[in-house]
Amino acid sequence: MNGLGESGAGLRIVSQALDGHVPDRTPIWMMRQAGRYLPEYRAVREKAGDFLSLCYTPDHAVEVTLQPIRRFGFDAAILFSDILVVPHALGCNLSFEAGEGPRLSPVTNAAELGALRSELDPSKIDRVLEAVSRIRADLPTATTLLGFCGAPWTVATYMVAGRGTPDQAPARLASFTDPAFFTALIDRLVEASSRYLIGQLRAGADAVQIFDSWAGVLDPEAFRQWTIEPIRRIVETVRAEVPDARIIAFPKGATLSGLTELVLATGVNAVGLDWTAERRATRLALGGRVALQGNLDPLTLIAGGAALDKAIDALMEDFHGAAHIFNLGHGIRPETPIAHVERMIRRIRG
Repeated sequence: MNGLGESGAGLRIVSQALDGHVPDRTPIWMMRQAGRYLPEYRAVREKAGDFLSLCYTPDHAVEVTLQPIRRFGFDAAILFSDILVVPHALGCNLSFEAGEGPRLSPVTNAAELGALRSELDPSKIDRVLEAVSRIRADLPTATTLLGFCGAPWTVATYMVAGRGTPDQAPARLASFTDPAFFTALIDRLVEASSRYLIGQLRAGADAVQIFDSWAGVLDPEAFRQWTIEPIRRIVETVRAEVPDARIIAFPKGATLSGLTELVLATGVNAVGLDWTAERRATRLALGGRVALQGNLDPLTLIAGGAALDKAIDALMEDFHGAAHIFNLGHGIRPETPIAHVERMIRRIRG
């Protein structure tokens, strides 16, 4: 498909959408678009030796970020990194076990939190920011560069449990049994995440996304306390230093009422929708306030064929005339055929 220099008016049209305008054509990018479904990614991953080396070696991070832009001509590139870079830079031990996901040294009480750094370790973060700067320099001016961080709630779930869990019960329990500790943990992550996003924007990111992958396990009151309020504080802190910062929030699993509260409270430019979101109701409630991003079911991209075409057509119809950025409802899965991604792009761009 498109080469690196042929991605069209990406920066303009993504900016149009994030500023609340109907873009000239629908911009496209995919969460986890640099990843295991690409053979060129797997080659660099093998060369890097381990996942953290891939994240912290600017040469590798730049290369894998650019790979899907070269192959597909997406309208945005998203920095290749991981949401757990933040706790790692605060002093948590972190490793990635093949087939089992991340492992961290658990932080379960005030003493363990007190043993962490108060600020991000520049020896780690500066390597990520170097990659951001180099990616921006190597990207076509037409292609948006997105930075990101994990939302405090989601990052805290991994820190408390020391790993991913099915229902985030360890973090939820900690928020009930030791609210002072859990509030302090969230406060530490709000500050660290804000500094991290400010650094990415100053290094050349055009916009940033806050991933709250586990927002959907929270009840309405907890969603306000642990998702909305921390994101509001991050947006406020970032914009105090980067006033025109464009920020996308992706609270996976949030209800429409939760999304509406988040938009009104935080002032984000866009919200990402997972594949369970009811598009027409969301557009009616929020389409006049923010850009809407999403929300193709990643499994339809694996299915391909008529099922994929039907899903794309329905999505495009529901968002026609809106400030919309095409994306998946979550990250692309490793088993996705490349030909299906190519088919998706052709279908959207006509």
